[in-house]
Amino acid sequence: MNKLNEGVGGLKTFLEEVKVELLKCTWPTRKELFGQSVVVIISVIILGAFVGLCDVVNVNLLRFIIR
Repeated sequence: MNKLNEGVGGLKTFLEEVKVELLKCTWPTRKELFGQSVVVIISVIILGAFVGLCDVVNVNLLRFIIR
């Protein structure tokens, strides 16, 4: 039973420390968050298009070599 109390006490201490650390954080504004999200979405689209283009080139190159 003593170990259970130590575990619960440790968890409580951990959560209190997490709360203190989260209060120190500076959270982005809605405008900043939207702007960063747009950058990430555009980057993912560009990277996906690049990977797709590389795939098409490789498939066609392999078809040409195999013939």
